[in-house]
Amino acid sequence: MDADKQVTSYDDPDAPWNREYSPDEMAGWNDDVIREFRENDGKVGGDYAGATLLLLTTTGAKSGTPHVVPLGALYRDDVLYVSSFMEDRYPAWYHNAKANPEVTIELGGEKFAATADVLTGDRYAEFAAWAMAQNPLLADYQSKTDKPLPLVTLTRAS
Repeated sequence: MDADKQVTSYDDPDAPWNREYSPDEMAGWNDDVIREFRENDGKVGGDYAGATLLLLTTTGAKSGTPHVVPLGALYRDDVLYVSSFMEDRYPAWYHNAKANPEVTIELGGEKFAATADVLTGDRYAEFAAWAMAQNPLLADYQSKTDKPLPLVTLTRAS
């Protein structure tokens, strides 16, 4: 995709999630992004060039093992939060954060402990209304699914 083109519709055929990839490409997708992120102090190219990504390390809800996933770093003032699209179920990182809120964040060249807060109820409703108003891509995706998008705030440990 052209680095100057911003994706504003979930259905954009040029969006990375709408392109076809081989099983081998998909199997190593996150591994390649994680490697590039760590080699370049949080900067990656390709589909994510210019985006602010973070690496979220969670502890598996069932396995108890660490899992790393790249996500877009989103902000509401000074509150760091993450969300993501989902297919038929919530992503593993969301379930892991819900079960084990102590996480590790890599952002830029920095690595720190944090607490994940999976938003629910009134807190979710208020935050989601704000997030959808600020992020047309999240709002567009939310309009296409009955499930509320995952919203998790990340607070740096003291």
